[in-house]
Amino acid sequence: MDANGFHSANDTDALRGAIDRAVPLKAIGEIPQCETRRSRFYSAASLKGKAVPPREWLVPDLVPMRTVTLISGDGGTGKSLLALQLAVASASSGDWLRKEVQPGRVIVLSAEDDDDELHRRLGAVLAAVGKTYDDVAGLTMRSLAGEDALLAVESQLSLLQSELFDELEARAADEQPALIVLDTLADVYPSSENDRTKVRQFIGILRGLAIRQRCAVMLLGHPSLTGMASGSGASGSTAWNNSVRSRLYLSRISEDGYEPDPDKRVLTTKKANYGRVGEEILLTWQAGVFEPEPAPSSVEVMTAAAKAERIFLALLDQFTAEERFVSSTPCATYAPTQFAKHPNAEGVRKAAFATAMNNLFGRGEIVNAKHGTGAKARSHLARPGHEGDGQ
Repeated sequence: MDANGFHSANDTDALRGAIDRAVPLKAIGEIPQCETRRSRFYSAASLKGKAVPPREWLVPDLVPMRTVTLISGDGGTGKSLLALQLAVASASSGDWLRKEVQPGRVIVLSAEDDDDELHRRLGAVLAAVGKTYDDVAGLTMRSLAGEDALLAVESQLSLLQSELFDELEARAADEQPALIVLDTLADVYPSSENDRTKVRQFIGILRGLAIRQRCAVMLLGHPSLTGMASGSGASGSTAWNNSVRSRLYLSRISEDGYEPDPDKRVLTTKKANYGRVGEEILLTWQAGVFEPEPAPSSVEVMTAAAKAERIFLALLDQFTAEERFVSSTPCATYAPTQFAKHPNAEGVRKAAFATAMNNLFGRGEIVNAKHGTGAKARSHLARPGHEGDGQ
């Protein structure tokens, strides 16, 4: 800028170069120009006679193509390993968690693991599935550990694609992958995770990549403390959940801070616009990878439910005889919590006891009773006809 406050030719060139590179422009004080949008409105009648396109999946009912899937999990749960297993499955025409996977090339962008760690993990996965490095020639990996890994940058109006994003898309255009893995959200996203507008813009940027390159994009992230406590696996703004079309949550199996088996995990479908919500896959870590547990048969499910109800009633009788009141509502004396801690629980967990309690209520085999009087009156569980026991 000259002495009269006007931009020089060099300043103007610098501005144009900054816009072309999609760098933040706050320091320069200029706003990037919006691209001219091409109208693509069309009449629904124009679809007459056209075949309805089938839904495309990378993994049926779990990971859809041409959109973004968010998989979250607390640090150390193994989401990076699970995503690498999926990458190997697609690149080597294998399966993932005993599910069919669309074969194709894969790009993995890791901002957490360095090259040596990626090598170690890949070696373990290949050994576990009986593959060799020759089988994953279509798997392209890049470590950004210790580097700037942002895929977008902030301007005064919105998020803009970064140079790294442009490099990634150029590579994707060349390789035509079936899957792009981005590890992790905290490293590639530039703004506050609570900023609803920026979150939606960022997912929009990634979805544009998935649509243009006709691939699935998997984004790995960490849940908030609230998301972990509630079991929802959510993080920051609800816009993360609302913007993606599929969200999976990998969690440890624990109750009230107790983890009976540190090698167990559960992968839960928390959102599925194109499939069923609530599907759970029980996983066990062994030999460096996660292996799915066989799904229980209907007979096994019924047997487990009957066991939980039997033990619930036995413990209720024991607690009542000892004048130890338990409640049907979550509190310090919540029956499922108290029973799961008891030595005679026979391995039945809190969630199973909660289901058993609801079933027993439904059949009238347990009821709510009262003990105490006046302001000290409290509710407790009892067998029908024994409401006054222990008072």
